[in-house]
Amino acid sequence: MNSINSSQRKGHARPRHVLLAVTFGNMLEWYDFAVYGFLTPVIAKIIFPAVDSTASLLLSVGAFGVGFLTRPVGALVFGVLADRKGRKLALLLTFGLMGIATFAIGLIPPFASIGVAAPLLVVLARLLQGLATGGAVGGAIAMLTEHAPPGRAGFFASWQAAGQAGALLLGAVGVATISAIVSPEQLNAWGWRIPFFASAVILPLGLYIRRRVDDPEAFVRQRPASSPLKLLWRTHRTAVARGFGITIIWTVSTYFFFVYVPLYAHTVLKLSMSTTLFTNSLALALMLGVSPLAGHLSDRFGRYSLMIAAALGIVLLIRPGFGFLLNHPHAAALAIFQAVSAVLAALFIGPAPAAIAELFPSGVRSSGVGIAYNFSVTLFGGFAPLIATGLIARTGNPLSPTWYVMFACGLSLLALLLTLRTSSRGPC
Repeated sequence: MNSINSSQRKGHARPRHVLLAVTFGNMLEWYDFAVYGFLTPVIAKIIFPAVDSTASLLLSVGAFGVGFLTRPVGALVFGVLADRKGRKLALLLTFGLMGIATFAIGLIPPFASIGVAAPLLVVLARLLQGLATGGAVGGAIAMLTEHAPPGRAGFFASWQAAGQAGALLLGAVGVATISAIVSPEQLNAWGWRIPFFASAVILPLGLYIRRRVDDPEAFVRQRPASSPLKLLWRTHRTAVARGFGITIIWTVSTYFFFVYVPLYAHTVLKLSMSTTLFTNSLALALMLGVSPLAGHLSDRFGRYSLMIAAALGIVLLIRPGFGFLLNHPHAAALAIFQAVSAVLAALFIGPAPAAIAELFPSGVRSSGVGIAYNFSVTLFGGFAPLIATGLIARTGNPLSPTWYVMFACGLSLLALLLTLRTSSRGPC
């Protein structure tokens, strides 16, 4: 396995400054992408109306999943750009594209005003969001790991995951606050647009932050002489496959526990939207705190042992936990379930970015991480809410979504065990 050596950890800027700048920029960017997920029930009524409420909801969560179809394209385009022209340039471009697409969703008239053009415009905006997000992950993880001090790559890279949790937390708190303040009629009429309009403030702030971070010295010295995609295909195909497998439970945990579960609690358990989002916010705050701790522990005790234990914990607890929630459909039970889920997810997700980054040398790291991560997210994570909703609609079993989570855990565990078996040096 390739490790990030000490020369790769030195950059032009102070590591803590880079850590804060990249993490805060990621949080703002992922807020833009995630806020749609929390507003899915409202958007289903306004943009995707249907005679049957389940069909309307499936269309809305399907549009959420559509945003993941262009993420592999973003990984290819912006990953190559980051490896050839610089992490900083790629991150600036992806952030700008994300902000524009998010603001545009807030401007789209309802289906009642412009008909089928409304859902088509939402789908187009989601495709642009997916393109931007797909290009941002590889560059951000590469930037964090290459600026990290010796022996701190796990902790530094874990802030990529923490930034995602912070973004989901920011979106959940914002949507929950608005839904609690305004009436349901006002929320449907105009209140749902406010989180999207927040991009007007987020965009210039994020661009300012990212302009102040330089590319790492390791990248400047080791830019590939040929195409990063050719190098990946020739010499790093196994690393891409391993990174793909590791990402599966990372992405399924994120979108199942923190996007689908609030939707499940609202539509199946009949809890209010403000209740589900506030309990979700508590869980995300817990994940935000545990992810860096898990990254730090992985620097001291190894990445893979911690990740395997966390994945096994999810497999063992997901079905009884869902059964507990179904039998106790109230806010306290939901908060307990989400808190336990957040800790287990964070113990896996915290070390994951460094574990994937260490599979690739600096010259192809952004492309390699981006491709492995985003293809896995597109196939397994982005459509998790749709798959879970569809399983219940098809089987009539409210516990059926747990099958998908256990399946995802099994695939990631297989990838982790194969990596341990085939690596000559063992986990980093």
